[in-house]
Amino acid sequence: MTANPSNATPPVRDAGAGNIFAFEAISAPGAYICNWSGHLLRVPEDAVLRGRSPVLEIRAKEPLYVTKLSEDPFVTVTKARMIASDLDQQVNF
Repeated sequence: MTANPSNATPPVRDAGAGNIFAFEAISAPGAYICNWSGHLLRVPEDAVLRGRSPVLEIRAKEPLYVTKLSEDPFVTVTKARMIASDLDQQVNF
């Protein structure tokens, strides 16, 4: 399931679970689900510190969106699956 770009929200530092972001707009640590594939992304605090080079970059022709599952980047896989399911996201992890 892919997100509709009209559902995307601008990056907000304290945005909680369920918010949809463009991949490149991730600005807070946490666990995210890729809306295009269902894969789990774990974004530790070190990955979003100012002045750091991006730890990961993904390029695509179309915008790629992620949905935040948890503020804890190391949430258990079982809990991440349950949250994603509650948000009606396709799980592929």
